[in-house]
Amino acid sequence: MTLYLPRTTTAQITEALMAERLSVGGGAMNMVLTLVIVTDEADHYDAVRAATEAGREHPSRVIALIRRDPDTEPAIDAEIRRPGTSGPGEAVLLRLYGPLGEHPDSVVTPLLVPDAPVVVWWPGIGPADPADDPMGRLAQRRITDALRAPDPLRDLVERVSHYSPGDTDLTWTRLTPWRSLLASAMDQPCGWVTAAKVTAESHYPSADLLAAWLSERLEVPVERETSHGPGLTEVRLITDQGDITISRADGRTATLSRFGQPDQTVALARRGAAQALAEELRRLDADEIYESAARHLGPLLAGSGVGA
Repeated sequence: MTLYLPRTTTAQITEALMAERLSVGGGAMNMVLTLVIVTDEADHYDAVRAATEAGREHPSRVIALIRRDPDTEPAIDAEIRRPGTSGPGEAVLLRLYGPLGEHPDSVVTPLLVPDAPVVVWWPGIGPADPADDPMGRLAQRRITDALRAPDPLRDLVERVSHYSPGDTDLTWTRLTPWRSLLASAMDQPCGWVTAAKVTAESHYPSADLLAAWLSERLEVPVERETSHGPGLTEVRLITDQGDITISRADGRTATLSRFGQPDQTVALARRGAAQALAEELRRLDADEIYESAARHLGPLLAGSGVGA
């Protein structure tokens, strides 16, 4: 069931939320966090759907802030989707008109779940300094996605320069299966790694982040090469005993090749927004590994002449 409240106020929205919870016999105590999505009309459907899927693992109050005509009179149109319609949590879609779009924090604050963490997600182009954004200042975790920017790598590097604990980017989260597989491969005797290569389609910042992570962790030179994709297609670790290679040409399965051993086929599907978002919602503390890799990205690119 969806309740529509055109030209409403935050007080009326709060009353409607309380009435909806009472009607289903529950309260906000089941909500583990508030997830605020800052988006526009074009992106809100996919973003709310991804948040709904992630909410099956993390029951949340999802608040989607959709900015509309900035030159009209200030107004709020609201949609409230009760639990069951949008997973185990609640979803509130707020269309903000006029100057309200520039001050979304004043609208959202009364609607946050009491005593619960706040996570803000920008599924489109995010702010250069998320922690200094009006919405970012309300949050313990701030999630962006540099892949959506016109120049993804430049966007990521600029945002990293403003890093604050709690910031993260889905370009990093998409790497979790790759990082896990690489760590597993190196758990076995593999010799001394002397260099590495990361191959992916151009303008794919996850590959540059992976190169930065490998360079920082292994203290070896890492070469970034370009392929036709999709996404990340190969990682090669060059050791004094032979190469370890993970190749993925179809975006679904990969081949793990190790010197002196038969090839292995492993599942390595590209991750959607819902999977990546669900992973980020599992932790509300600062991601120190992301911070370390991201801070290494700028020097690595400067050394290679990329992004200069």
